[in-house]
Amino acid sequence: MPLPEGFLQELKDRNDMTEVASSYVNLNRRGRNMVGLCPFHGEKTPSFNIYPENGSFYCFGCGVGGDVITFIMKIENLDYIDAVKFLAQRAGMNMPEDSYDDSMAGLRKRIFEANREAARFFYKSLYSEYGRRGLDYFHRRALSDRTIRHFGLGYADPERSSLCNHLKSLGFKNSELISANLAFQTRNGGVADRFYDRVMFPIIDLRGNVIAFGGRIMGDGKPKYLNTSDTPVFKKSANLFSLNNAKNSGDRSLILCEGYMDVIAVNQAGFQNAVATLGTALTQEQALLMKRYADEVIICYDSDEAGQKATARAIGFLRNAGLNIKIITIPQGKDPDEFLRNKGSDAHDAFKNVIEGSGNDVEYRLNKLKAEYNLELADGRVGFLTEASKILATLDNSIEQDVYISRLCKELEVSRDAVRQQIQKYGKKRYYERRKENFKNLRQNLSGRNDKVNTDRYKKPRAATAEEGVIAYIIKNPDRLSYVEKELLPERFQTEFNRKLFEYFSEKIKGGGDPLASVSGDFTQEETAKIFQIVNSEHARLANERTAAENIKVINDEFFRQQLSDPASADMDSIAEQLKRMKESRQ
Repeated sequence: MPLPEGFLQELKDRNDMTEVASSYVNLNRRGRNMVGLCPFHGEKTPSFNIYPENGSFYCFGCGVGGDVITFIMKIENLDYIDAVKFLAQRAGMNMPEDSYDDSMAGLRKRIFEANREAARFFYKSLYSEYGRRGLDYFHRRALSDRTIRHFGLGYADPERSSLCNHLKSLGFKNSELISANLAFQTRNGGVADRFYDRVMFPIIDLRGNVIAFGGRIMGDGKPKYLNTSDTPVFKKSANLFSLNNAKNSGDRSLILCEGYMDVIAVNQAGFQNAVATLGTALTQEQALLMKRYADEVIICYDSDEAGQKATARAIGFLRNAGLNIKIITIPQGKDPDEFLRNKGSDAHDAFKNVIEGSGNDVEYRLNKLKAEYNLELADGRVGFLTEASKILATLDNSIEQDVYISRLCKELEVSRDAVRQQIQKYGKKRYYERRKENFKNLRQNLSGRNDKVNTDRYKKPRAATAEEGVIAYIIKNPDRLSYVEKELLPERFQTEFNRKLFEYFSEKIKGGGDPLASVSGDFTQEETAKIFQIVNSEHARLANERTAAENIKVINDEFFRQQLSDPASADMDSIAEQLKRMKESRQ
């Protein structure tokens, strides 16, 4: 059963959208609304809007929108019921008893419990007789028992059924172990351990739950690292290893490492603010997640070719998220773990010196570029300055740009005007390319071709716009539903999605509740975003009886035009009615 609408309305009333969002986003007032940089995609100009009058949000940059429940679902990576529980706990409310479908929330709870028991099993195994191989590995990597305990490291033995047998003895079902990705189904219908003969790294979320594992193989097999696949409680691209430790460091900077061992070694050296991605390259989601806990990210990747490519990719995402960036270059091309191991008791001071000697991302890119040219030759200087101008043209801060222009011109003894002209040339080219792309996207959005929710919109843009106006009108003016229903039948809607919305909101209004109360539970996140785009659109805010009548007329006209174009399937009584109306309107 669904949650009671009265409970949902009280939940929203006691969790003000602006107040909740301001815990994650810096907001400023703009007229009646609040605006800020969107936490769900990288941007430099605020397009994230909060509408206090109806307790909703919508981002015009990425198209994400909804109510306070949707917001918590997105930003905390929770399903619907867990987001409601999160907000209920925040407001000091009790969840209704036995009045909702808790199947997914129940599965998530069982996965959390299975992961917790698995982490305990792996840790206990590490210190058992058959786990000596794994413990010796960690000790060879210079990890202390205190560090091993702090990170909950463990060992999965070579036996393919050890963990499954243990968890099944605790009452876990095969289906739960498969859903947690701790096991896979065998050909005979049983289950086998996903992780075996590996040292284990538990991945813990910001609420202290074990959500996944990474495992490093002990032999020479492949893959070297095996990670939990996405599950109902875990999404690789939206989590970071050891962020649960880093967020409590009291430092508004994060050290971004390449792997688990690098993070653990840096942490053991006294730097609690280290994190790593989870077997994948950095994503924009992870960059935005870091932005919530830091103003600066220090990239500490390996110095090999793969590490340099990963650094170049990370710079784009981190800058896009509005973060300041520094790049650590480990001496002698070593990775962080190896460097710190070799320093022994001096590891903290040595790593601190490396951090203090690091440059920002612009300096890193310019120095990398310098290595590609012979600056003793005129052609080399021309080639370097031409490519350097392309880098500087991407900087939006004119003061930052000017500092680098001055430095380069002084170093290479060239005219500032010449370099500035080159930068302006590339800057204009970049501006027009972005403008062209934005115009292309705008044109596609207006045509409806990019609308993945209302896929019929681009075929009937005039009717779809009018339909959205009518939907927004009845939501804002539920007392006028009877007038709309008298003038407009649902079957005259030209787009299936809008017809579905009209019927849904009509039913909610007749039931006497808030039409928007249950939207986030009754629709997908993409559909919810579309609904709140309609509710908060410009023509919706200006909705009145006159515009409603005009929109109803458009929908009826489009319907009858379609009927006339296909006489074989037309309703002749409806056509006669419309012809009569058209005749009366001309008199």
